[in-house]
Amino acid sequence: MLDTRRFDVPRYLSVLPLFSDLDPAETARVAEGCQLRRCERGDMVFRQGEPCDAFHVVVTGQVKLFGLSPTGQEKVIELIAPGHSFGEALMFLGKPYLVNAQALSDALLLVVSRAAVFDELQREPRFALSMLAGLSRRLHGLVHDVQAYALQNGVQRVIGYLLRDPEAREGSGSAGLTVSLPVSKATVASRLSLTPEYFSRVLRELEAERLIEVDKRDIHILDMPRLAAYQG
Repeated sequence: MLDTRRFDVPRYLSVLPLFSDLDPAETARVAEGCQLRRCERGDMVFRQGEPCDAFHVVVTGQVKLFGLSPTGQEKVIELIAPGHSFGEALMFLGKPYLVNAQALSDALLLVVSRAAVFDELQREPRFALSMLAGLSRRLHGLVHDVQAYALQNGVQRVIGYLLRDPEAREGSGSAGLTVSLPVSKATVASRLSLTPEYFSRVLRELEAERLIEVDKRDIHILDMPRLAAYQG
C-alpha cells in the first residue's frame, strides 16, 4: 500500500500533463490546495447533485463515472485509470455533479481544490492552456464514443475496444497480444452501451472465428489484422 505520508504531491503533479508546464514554485502552490483521499472498492467518490468544488486525479486504482436511469439501470459513462483526471469541466462551471463516481477497486485519489486551480489560473496563463487542452482531449474522446455508438454495430464496438487497449497498441505483429479487462465484463459492456449477455455473445463469436481466446478477464488476440477487419 502506498504510504501517503511520504507521497510527494508536487512531484506527482509535475508529471501530469495538466501541470507539466508549471515551474516548481507554481506546482508547489497548487499542491497546497490538494488532498489525498483513500477509497475502498465500492466507495462513492461523489453522487449526482452534490456540489463540485474540486476535481480528482486517480493515483492508483480505478474509478467509474456512471448515470442511473429512472428505473435504476446503470450506464457506465467513463472508466478513469491512474494518471487521469475527472470533474474539471463542472468545477469551472460551478455546477453540481451530473453523474456518480465510484471506486472500482481500492483507490488513492488526489483531490485538487477549485480555489487552488483558480488562483493559479490568475497567476499563470500557461496553466489555462493546459487545462483547455485537457478538457479538449476529454471532449474528443466523448465525441468518438458517440460516433461509435451511432455508426458501429455491437461487434465493431467490442473489437474497437479491444484494439484501442494500450496493451494491444504497444504490441507488434499479428498475434500474441493479450488484453486484460481492467473491470468486470458487465462494466465493460455498459461502457460500450451493450447488455452483458450481448457482450459475452460477441466474445463467443470472436472465439468461434479463431480471432481471440478468452481466459476470464484475459483476452488473447490470435490474429490482429483479421480481428480489425471482422464485421460480424
